[in-house]
Amino acid sequence: MAQHADPDEQPRRAAGEVRAQVLGVLASAVRWIGLLLALVLVIHVLLTVGSANPQNGITTFFADAADPIAIGFKNLFTPADPKLYVLVNYGIAALFWLVVSGVLARIIRRLA
Repeated sequence: MAQHADPDEQPRRAAGEVRAQVLGVLASAVRWIGLLLALVLVIHVLLTVGSANPQNGITTFFADAADPIAIGFKNLFTPADPKLYVLVNYGIAALFWLVVSGVLARIIRRLA
């Protein structure tokens, strides 16, 4: 005798489908985190190059947030011009986060 499934029950998804979905979400999260880190660095660069008031709360917030995100790049080059210093070093750090998060997201997606 064949058993009929209850129409209210949702069919169980295969473990592979669940794994693929979880890895897809993880890859997207990694990519978004990288984008947010790069955005903080770019905003700091724009505020600095645009001569924003260094005493302003927004400017100090992004400067303080950008320092740990810039990791080893914040003093990679030491030009005399402070605006060029921020543009080059923090700009390279932003590119780093975009590239690394993109590569990690691609690797995670391929695991699925």
